Amino acid sequence: MMRATEYVLSDSPFVVRRTVRWGDCDPAGVVYTGRFTDYLLGAVGLYTAHMAGGEGRLGEAHGVGTPCKAMRFEFIGTLWPDDVIDITCSVEAIRTRSFDIRCRARRPDGTPVFDAMFSPICVRLDRREGTPIPDSLRAVLNRFLSPAP
Repeated sequence: MMRATEYVLSDSPFVVRRTVRWGDCDPAGVVYTGRFTDYLLGAVGLYTAHMAGGEGRLGEAHGVGTPCKAMRFEFIGTLWPDDVIDITCSVEAIRTRSFDIRCRARRPDGTPVFDAMFSPICVRLDRREGTPIPDSLRAVLNRFLSPAP
């Protein structure tokens, strides 16, 4: 039986548990840098589906596309085959047309692995040009917004 490599561990806070596969690693057994993007996108996909009520794409449920405008990574630790990380996701900021989803990955013992930001921008579906965040989507994002420090 194949065990899941990625699944939702908790809804509140929203946490995705990911297990590193051997194929994610270079011949020395260290995770390829590019795989961290896969880990981020997997967690963001599960998180936005959760925000959308578990079905469909978050933006499309509100009449917009939400392609990636920017991604930022801080790599803090390395990963090896069979390592487990927990990726905590939250809405960090909401602007006029875009918003930020922050994802912090830690080992189950709390040791940090990476801190990343994924920033979608709202675009019209008919013309693929930027558009303000619809009020209905903004209301959803506000429900998941992290409290200010």
